[in-house]
Amino acid sequence: MNNNFKEKRQPENIELRRTIDRLLQEGTVFIEQNFKALDITSYRYEMREAVEELSLDEDTVYQLVEDYIIQILKSNITFYEYIQELEIDELENRVLDYTNIKNLAHKNLGVARNLRIKDAEKILKIIIHKEDSNYLKLCIKALEISAVKLNPLCAYETLKLIQVKNSL
Repeated sequence: MNNNFKEKRQPENIELRRTIDRLLQEGTVFIEQNFKALDITSYRYEMREAVEELSLDEDTVYQLVEDYIIQILKSNITFYEYIQELEIDELENRVLDYTNIKNLAHKNLGVARNLRIKDAEKILKIIIHKEDSNYLKLCIKALEISAVKLNPLCAYETLKLIQVKNSL
């Protein structure tokens, strides 16, 4: 019975790995096409800066970065839910309220600033100030790419847990 469980889960894991690989491969092109002005296409996170400025050891910063990745990937689900609500409100000619999106972006911006994750800082600042659901979707995808680039294995494990949780 244990082998059947592994066989059933394996295709999902393969698909999730492909998603991560695709995000990493296509991420640079996506960022270049949609966020060239931000100058983040070739950005690489430097943990050393956070270690020095926060006076923390590398292991602590590494754990905080992993926590940030988890937070961003979970937040992206909520961002998309908020955008969907906005799109429904727009179709029904209601006043559009971006407060929830701005608050969530601000929360994540604080963490990105503390950890000196500069590409995420720039993207989150746009999310806080932009009121265009289509452009916000691009920003959220860019934020996801940024998080995955920080630690693909952590991102994979987080997305896998989210997938399992959603299937329950």
